[in-house]
Amino acid sequence: MNLYTFSSPVNFYHLSGKLIPWFTGLAILFTAVGLYISFFVAPTDFQQGEAYRIIFIHVPAAWMSMFIYLVMAFWGAIGLAFNTRMSFMMARALAPTGALFTFLALWTGAWWGKPMWGAWWVWDARLTSELILLFLYVGIIALWAAIDDVKRGDRAGALLTLIGAINIPIIYFSVKWWNTLHQGASINLMKAPTMAKTMLIGMLVMAFAAWFYTLAVAFMRVRGIILERERQSEWVKAILEKD
Repeated sequence: MNLYTFSSPVNFYHLSGKLIPWFTGLAILFTAVGLYISFFVAPTDFQQGEAYRIIFIHVPAAWMSMFIYLVMAFWGAIGLAFNTRMSFMMARALAPTGALFTFLALWTGAWWGKPMWGAWWVWDARLTSELILLFLYVGIIALWAAIDDVKRGDRAGALLTLIGAINIPIIYFSVKWWNTLHQGASINLMKAPTMAKTMLIGMLVMAFAAWFYTLAVAFMRVRGIILERERQSEWVKAILEKD
């Protein structure tokens, strides 16, 4: 299969339409299984009690907030280097979901921080850099909306995304670089997990659920972007007439 075939908006439109139901179904399945494991199977933490269960939502949301931004930066770089339309469209389609996960990570972090730290918010290095990430998402979306010329908006958004990518390693390594209240990484590929096996499974299942949700929603959104940008094409007119 030639992957370059799907760099064409018309081909990607039809491919994404076939994949959306699968990713939606997987997102629902993994969410149901993950929530069941997280809240009914995983044991109570001996230090944090039942309050720790918020991490089954918080940690996958935090992972996705960073990962989606890196994927946006990747598509932005590809778009700038090769002037590929689908790259810019994918970056635009991913941004709202990335902002949603960043907000969710901050919100659930506040709910976890209140019983653990006694405060809803502290100007901790990781919390502050994650808040900056939310501002970056919102700023990029606002920049796209402010520039009427689509091509100029794509390039400006890609540049801002690439510049903001420096914040991702700051978020990840902040607990190592500075003395922070926030605990270290929940999972380290270089070390054996310190949490119970069921806790780890629940967290990973929820992470897959978040990823499948991201794919389903991004593909739905990019199809709308494709129809808007290619509305003068004959194939789009045919689809709109059929609908």
